[in-house]
Amino acid sequence: MLKILVFGASNSQKSINKKLATYASKLLKNATTTILDLNDFEMPIYGIDKEEKHGIPEKAKQFSNLINDHDGILISLAEHNGNFTVAFKNITDWISRLEGKTWKDKKMVLLSTSTGGRGGANVMGIALKSFPYAGADIISHFSLPKFFVNFDDERGILDAQLNEDFRKAMNTFEDAISEKVN
Repeated sequence: MLKILVFGASNSQKSINKKLATYASKLLKNATTTILDLNDFEMPIYGIDKEEKHGIPEKAKQFSNLINDHDGILISLAEHNGNFTVAFKNITDWISRLEGKTWKDKKMVLLSTSTGGRGGANVMGIALKSFPYAGADIISHFSLPKFFVNFDDERGILDAQLNEDFRKAMNTFEDAISEKVN
């Protein structure tokens, strides 16, 4: 069975992106999932001086090993001031110092959501442009606008067209990772 690494790219305990990622992971039929909390990987803010003095933190190595141990990655990107959250960016900065390619050529589905009408479009655009340089094989992506209007914890995505687009992105990802087994 395929193994998928799942997380919301936020350290908020009430992260709507973690909710979306967790919901999406339940739709994967042919995979087991590991759902992470970025709070479990808190590290000093990356800086070359810190790296030279103390080396790379064990938590960065643990996160990198989790990427290695999974067949695919599902991330829901939180947007802070039009960019990645500091917690997420810091983790990827540390991991990139280990092997360079943070995402290790893993197949990936990117999601994003926000309370606003663009659904994290800025951060999604940044990820779509930059992640491939860091070794991501982005299979599909989806942004959910107005999270509290369009999402229900029990029923999922409420808007019919958004739900159809979301399921298409998830099915495309699952089909692509399933090819690895066949």
